[in-house]
Order: sequence, then structure tokens, then C-alpha cells
Amino acid sequence: MLNRRKIVELALAGGLVMAGVAGLAMFGPVGAADEASDEGETMPAYTSEGADSCLSCHGDEESAHLMVIFEGPHAVRADDRTPFGGNQCEACHGPGGDHAGRVRFGQERPPMPAFGPNSPWSQGRENETCLGCHSGQQHDWEGGLHESQDVACTDCHTVHTRRDPVMVTSTQPQVCLDCHVQQRAEVHRAYGHPIRFGEMGCTDCHEPHGGLNEAMLTSPTINQNCFQCHAELRGPFLWEHDPVAEDCTLCHQAHGSNNPAMLTRRAPLLCQQCHSRMGHPSIGRTGDDLPSGRPSTFLLSGSCMSCHSQVHGSNHPSGAILNR
Repeated sequence: MLNRRKIVELALAGGLVMAGVAGLAMFGPVGAADEASDEGETMPAYTSEGADSCLSCHGDEESAHLMVIFEGPHAVRADDRTPFGGNQCEACHGPGGDHAGRVRFGQERPPMPAFGPNSPWSQGRENETCLGCHSGQQHDWEGGLHESQDVACTDCHTVHTRRDPVMVTSTQPQVCLDCHVQQRAEVHRAYGHPIRFGEMGCTDCHEPHGGLNEAMLTSPTINQNCFQCHAELRGPFLWEHDPVAEDCTLCHQAHGSNNPAMLTRRAPLLCQQCHSRMGHPSIGRTGDDLPSGRPSTFLLSGSCMSCHSQVHGSNHPSGAILNR
């Protein structure tokens, strides 16, 4: 079989430039000449040299950031499951015979079919390229919230890197919070989960590739999600506090709050959303409002929870009012 350099030499010697381009398509290593795409257009051929053709232009200092892919999981040639175990760069970017071939003839080169400036492929079609390998892992992507909002795989994931930032706990929130600006504000409030400190990621609670649960939670309910970490509050308790068993977010803000314990409001205001204040000393904030005109230090500092300390539930035989 003639190599590509020999084909070009023969074509130039005979003045048959177009025949040389056709020859490039004929001798592609994958036999992928003139493949038909889903839209019915004719696809260019693969190059005969794989990544070597790409690196002849993209291996300089200006493209150094692209070379990091060789330090990541996508460039393991010994693993047939990776792009570099097959068509290498073209496994993701599409057939590049036309893109690489025209450079040698001094012609303006067309863009690569996928994942690049002016790519002719649609976002959905580029996503299909990723799902060609990762569909088994992302079985809920189709019809999911991110997919329905036209989020592309490359909006979150970075391939040309040693480790994808969205796959690392300490850097993942920076990627997610670029879009979820409300949650970004909540995460940086005074009290919250250690997300901004890099000790917790968004995927500890959410499944970004889709799911049937509310807010794409990893568990069927909000409470089950919370109990994965806060198991001591799961119960069952002899004396239960109804809001706790129903929904943690009735009292807590999941992404962060300016109130202690990530509460939606400070006590006693939070408690009095359900419990009447009439006839109860919790309404007092000054000496005049408390029994006998003498304020209690414990009531003023801790409010309701100064007495009702077991607010999530109690197993004490005498803990009916959650005080022990």
C-alpha cells in the first residue's frame, strides 16, 4: 500500500492535485472514505498518520495546553476503550483527512467536524460522540434536566487535561457554580457545607447527568440524601419532631445560610412558624416580657433550644417535649 507522502509526490508530478486528495481518502487506515453522516452529507476520510498528522501543526508551544491530553485517561494507546486506542484525535474530533490534507497543498483548510472553532457539527451531535463511549455510565442523560437545557458535555468537562476539574472534589464546585449563580451566593454565606473549602462536591448530593429524583438528587428523597451524612438524625425516635421526618429543608437551607446551623430563620421566629407563642415565655426578649420580670440568660441566648435541645427527636421516656 502506498503511503501518503508517495501519493502526494505522484499527484504533484502529474499535476493531478485533486487526484492526490482523493488518494488520501482511499488509503485511510480505518477504511473510512466517504462515510455518510446522519444528515446525509459526505464525510471526509480519516488521516493515514493519526495523531502524528495533528501534531505536525498542533505540537508547538502555542498548543502546549493540548498536549496535556497525553497525561490523562483518554490517551492510553494500550487500552482499546480510549480514543487513542483507535482513531486517536479523530475518534473525538471526527475525520480530519480534508482538514490535514489541504494544508499540504497550501489551501485554506476547513474546520475539524467536531469540538473546535467553527465546528459544523451541532451540539447534540458532539454530545453523541461522548456518549458513544460513556452512554453506559450516563443512562439518565437523555431527557434529563441538563440535556433538555441544551447543556453540552464540553460545557462541564475538559478532555485536554491531566485530571478533569469537574471530576475533582476541590475544583468541581467552580465548574457547577459558573451556571448556578444563586447557589454560588448561598455557598458563600456564613454557615454552610464545606463546599467552598474543597471538602465537598456538588455530586455528593446531585446527579448531574440526570435522574428521576427531585433536583436530580442522588437519593429518592431530600431526607434520605441528608441522612447519608447525618445518620445520627435518621431515627426512628420514640418522640419525633414532625418537620424532621417530613423534610429537612423546612428548617434548613441546603446550600448555605446566614443563620447558625443553616437554618432558614433564627429561633424563636423559626419555631413560631408552627408553634403558637401565646402563653409561652419564648416570646420574651426583655425583662418586662418574661415571667416575674427577670430574664433568663439561657432563654435569651439559645431561645427555644435552650430547653428543647433534642429538636430532631428524642428516645428518652420523658422526652415528649424534646427537652431531654
